[in-house]
Amino acid sequence: MTKPIRTGIIGFGMAGKVFHAPFIDALPGFRLCKISTSKEIAAREVRMRYPETAIVNDAQAILHDNDIDLVIIGTPNEAHLPLAKAALLAGKHVIVEKPFTVTSAEADVLIALAIQQRRILTVHHNRRWVADFKTVRKLVDSGLLGRLVTYEAHYDRFRPALRPQAWREDNLPGAGILYDPGAHLNDQALQLFGLPDEITADVQIQRPRGKVDDFFDLTLQYPGLRVSLGAGMLVKKPGPHFSLHGELGSFVKYGTDVQEEALKAGAVPAASPDWGVEPEQHWGQFDTEYKDLRITGTIRSEKGSFEDFFINVQQAISGKAELAVTPGQARDTIRVIEIALQSNQEKDGEI
Repeated sequence: MTKPIRTGIIGFGMAGKVFHAPFIDALPGFRLCKISTSKEIAAREVRMRYPETAIVNDAQAILHDNDIDLVIIGTPNEAHLPLAKAALLAGKHVIVEKPFTVTSAEADVLIALAIQQRRILTVHHNRRWVADFKTVRKLVDSGLLGRLVTYEAHYDRFRPALRPQAWREDNLPGAGILYDPGAHLNDQALQLFGLPDEITADVQIQRPRGKVDDFFDLTLQYPGLRVSLGAGMLVKKPGPHFSLHGELGSFVKYGTDVQEEALKAGAVPAASPDWGVEPEQHWGQFDTEYKDLRITGTIRSEKGSFEDFFINVQQAISGKAELAVTPGQARDTIRVIEIALQSNQEKDGEI
């Protein structure tokens, strides 16, 4: 029997608490050995939920622990480079919470180091395993819509008040909505269509006293295809999450994946028989004339499966599978963000 991968998580904020620890603790291929956090309220939660996991208040206690095989970095974005670099130099495999790094040059440093150290390096682009994107991917591959001409994806919320002490809303490197959830929307588009020929963007701060971007409208141009990605924090009534239009028909999908809310409520896949299953009212609608037949109706959403990211990492470390999320792919999402920011500056005359 393969030994479980001994894992340490650096940071127990939203990423560590909601998206990493529940899976590392529950999946048989891993053992949750250590969590580093300097906040007592977070430490109390760790003690309650994971009583056999050691709590340390310094990342160094994980980085220099010879018994740790895998380090997960769930810190503010500007710390991703130094912590991932230190983990790789210490001989650890590494999962970095998205976005990978603040710049593509930083990503290149980590990619080269992972190759040198012969260690697995990946980025937590778990939104490849949400119900709606899995459904969209299957639909695109099926050809039911014919050649696509427009693809739109939005991740909108209504959060008019700024959150005190939230680093994502502070003027820090890698903060703002373009890096999160923009990294997810970019990754999904690149998975479907590859790198675009042109990128244009409108990036704004819409909320009073906001310090970082809270709205973006990003266009990726491909031959014969326009991809529109957007997100905003002042959208009380969101439109479709996905809209696809092709030569044969259209697909429109409202609602977002159910896994995040389930995780926040304390659920885990193993104890939830309906894990990742979307309610019928969130299923997408399509209308197509495939093979001269008019087909309309509802498409049942695929089952969401965040756990598949971690299962793939376990298999990659064991040499049984190729990485699903390669660091090169994650680097490309950062490069798209960089070009989008450049486009926005040039539009505003800030070259």
